[in-house]
Parts: sequence; C-alpha cells; structure tokens
Amino acid sequence: MAKRIFLIVLDSFGIGAEPDAAAFGDEGTNTLEAIARDPAFDCPNMGRLGLFNIDGVTAGQPDAAPIGAFARLQEQSMGKDTTIGHWEIAGVVSPEPLPTFPNGFPDELIAEYEAKTGYKVLCNKPYSGTEVLKDYGEQAMAENALIVYTSADSVFQVAANEALVPVPELYRCCEIAREMLKGKYGVGRVIARPFVGDKADNFRRTTNRHDLSLKPPRDTMLDLIGKAGQDVIAVGKIFDIFDGQGVTEKIKTTGNTNGIAFTQALQTRDFEGLAFVNLVDFDMLYGHRRDIPGYAAAATEFDRFLTDFLPGMREDDILMVTADHGCDPSYLKTTDHTREYVPWLVYGKKIRPGVNLGTRMSFSTIARTICEYLGVDASSLDGQSVWNEIKA
Repeated sequence: MAKRIFLIVLDSFGIGAEPDAAAFGDEGTNTLEAIARDPAFDCPNMGRLGLFNIDGVTAGQPDAAPIGAFARLQEQSMGKDTTIGHWEIAGVVSPEPLPTFPNGFPDELIAEYEAKTGYKVLCNKPYSGTEVLKDYGEQAMAENALIVYTSADSVFQVAANEALVPVPELYRCCEIAREMLKGKYGVGRVIARPFVGDKADNFRRTTNRHDLSLKPPRDTMLDLIGKAGQDVIAVGKIFDIFDGQGVTEKIKTTGNTNGIAFTQALQTRDFEGLAFVNLVDFDMLYGHRRDIPGYAAAATEFDRFLTDFLPGMREDDILMVTADHGCDPSYLKTTDHTREYVPWLVYGKKIRPGVNLGTRMSFSTIARTICEYLGVDASSLDGQSVWNEIKA
C-alpha cells in the first residue's frame, strides 16, 4: 500500500517561549496556555495524541496512555516568521534573519515602486492589517492609491480596494514588488491584501489574499520527495510560502474550515507521498487580532475534524501536527508572532504510541523523519530523523 503523510501546520500554534524569546521581545509568551483557559477550548483528540504530555506544557491534563508520539521542537533559525518557520519544517535552517523594516521601507525604494506600478503609495510603516484600513482606506479610495505596510515580520504588504484596483491588477503590483525586493531588501513575503467596503467602518479584507515568497535558498523536502517521483500536495498557503518549488499539486483554500474539508477529502484519494497543509486562520484571524475565544474555537474545530480523520487512516498513513511559530493572543506588547516552541504530534499504525521525544532542536527533525519514512534520500537537509525512535 502507498505510504502517505498528512503534515498539518496549525499556523502560529506555539506552546511556550523558547530560551531566546527575550531577544525577540517575547519573554513569557505561551499561545497554548492562553487559549486553553478559554471555555471555547475543547481538544480531547489532540490530548489523546499527546499534546498535554509534551515537555513544558502545563495546559490540559496529560493522557495516561497517549496514542501518538510527541515532542517539543525548538526553532534553530534566526526568526519567528512564516517563511523561515516553514523552510525549517521542510529541512532548511536559516542562520540569518530575513530583513525587517521597523521604520518603513526606504523612500527611494517606494519612489521606484510608485514609478513602476503607476500608483501613489500611502502609509509605509508597520501597522495592524485591520487598523491600516480604518486609517488609510478612505484616502486610498479617494486617491486610487495603494496602501503599503509592514510588521515585525519580513513582509511587504499591499492593500487595495477591489472596486478600484481589481485583484489581478493588485497581483501585478505585488509581482513588481517581489521582483524589486531582493538582496538587502529581500523580504520573506510580498502579500496582496485586497479589501472591500466604501468607508472606514465597513472595510474588510477578502479571501483573495496572495503571498509571493522568496524561493528557498536550496532544495527542501518538497523538492526531494517530488524528484523521487512521489506526490507533494500543497493545501492552503503552502504553495505560496515555497513559491511553488517542489509542489506537484496545489489546492487553494479560503480558511481553516475549507482547508480541513480538503484534507478530509484527500484522505479518501489515492496518492503516494506528502500532503502538506497550512491552516492559516489561527494566525491571521485570531493570533494577530488577539482574539482568544476565536483562537480557542478554531482549535476545537480542528480537534473535531480529528474525530473522523484518525479512524479513517490507512495502514501506511502517518499524521503529523505541528506549527511554524507562535502568536500568543494574550500578549499585548505587540500583535506580531512570538518566539515559541511548537508541538509535534505523530500518529499512525506504523507509529509506536506514547513515545516522548522530549525537546528537539530544529523543526527540520520533521523533514528528515518524513523523508526516511518515504525512502527519500535527505542527506542534504538539516536536522536528524527520529524514525527509528518512533516506528512501531
């Protein structure tokens, strides 16, 4: 029977501050701890997999006999952003952080961007994605301008009203930015942020977001698995994060509920290799907006999905659940990502239950383990496989 791995990233589902969190301004953060206190949080299936047995986790009650293997993973890369986190999950550690622009982008760069796109630029500073629409949305519509903003992450975000700047046109403008932003300006992602509405109190972002990422600096597990003739199915923003590199099939989603439905459907399909899923709403809708009840409810929705997914797994299927960074919704110092450990839950008939892997350095442990199970040479990747420790 074909070997299949379902790798699901709960975007920003951190489980506690890493030892160097203070250097990132994130001392004391804990995404899981924050949401587990909310009445909307109810995750018995993740508990059965071993979530509350992970080293350092104080939320929830440890399961007496976890059905999965579990670990706490520490990020080795120098960053806490989506791009670097996913690259490391895929076996590529980034020793240098991607550039950030806490004071906005240089004037000469913005002037060049205006000349190349034909649009005036507003804002050009770090901003909340919802607040920037309230403060600049009406002016952008009046002047048919683009709103350019950034955050503590390595991003160049471009917002425009769909009624005045159609989505394909906004994408064109973002492609121009992606071509410009290289070298010392090489941000991890250029993000199109279309919105609708006609005044500040009814502006809302749409699901037509599009990320244009830097290509990984070298081959990731996606490339290696694809070159070995196996499937690499990207669900959600995985395709965008890797700029399509190594992906054999792309499935676009509109959010967690849609992504969960596609993952459930994939379980009934025949394929061999990797289904790599990102559930973005944890981060985009709840973490950054400091919405604890919303985050807790999203965790519960995912846990309900596991109720049917776990018993539906085939003999050679493996499920892995992890995250790419934290975004503690109770942390009020900033609305940005937080430097946290991430969980790694591994389950399947080929997995020995109850294995506590402790704390492991590098998210790339995931990539090496996946490749070993699939029989793919991963000697070029960072990290170390733990397959021999968890196989049944």
